[in-house]
Amino acid sequence: MATLQHMTRPILLVALALPLLAAAPASRSYRLDEARSLVTARVAFFGLASKTARFPRPSGQAELSQERPDAIGLVVDIDARGLAAPDPVTLARLRGPDFFDIEHHPRVRFAGSRMTMTSPVTATIAGELTAKGVTRPVTLQVTFAQPPGKAGPQDPIHLTGHATINRRDFGMTAWPLIVGRMVKITIDGWLLPN
Repeated sequence: MATLQHMTRPILLVALALPLLAAAPASRSYRLDEARSLVTARVAFFGLASKTARFPRPSGQAELSQERPDAIGLVVDIDARGLAAPDPVTLARLRGPDFFDIEHHPRVRFAGSRMTMTSPVTATIAGELTAKGVTRPVTLQVTFAQPPGKAGPQDPIHLTGHATINRRDFGMTAWPLIVGRMVKITIDGWLLPN
């Protein structure tokens, strides 16, 4: 016959574990603040200067875990129809079939799935970039304004991410003697807690 002590031990263990489970940080979900976030793409022009396209009001979301900082779900969606360029000729070319072909491919997306912290405020985020219907692996070099692991439940997270891609990998091969192959992408993102 079980003694009272043996019967109450499992109940006591569960009672002690409940506060610990409740205190364990779960993953937090965020949305990209469209009004304050911006994506830019800069490419060499004639080998002497550069031109920058701006993609205002990107949308997206993120899932971050304080328990597993390597696990991240980051999605940045860009409406290529809203892109801005320094002059009308460049704008028309970028919107046309030689580059983004926005009539057939109006969306550009970066989806990050693994984050490696390289310091309290820097990280690499491995993911995939989809543009003009082509998806390729891309790694973002990210700097956070504050350590993301120390963000409170209601704190926004500000990050700046950089990646360099070869535009030819995405079927953008036009004007090879005028427009450089390598494009530097910058994501200036504000993540707001949901």
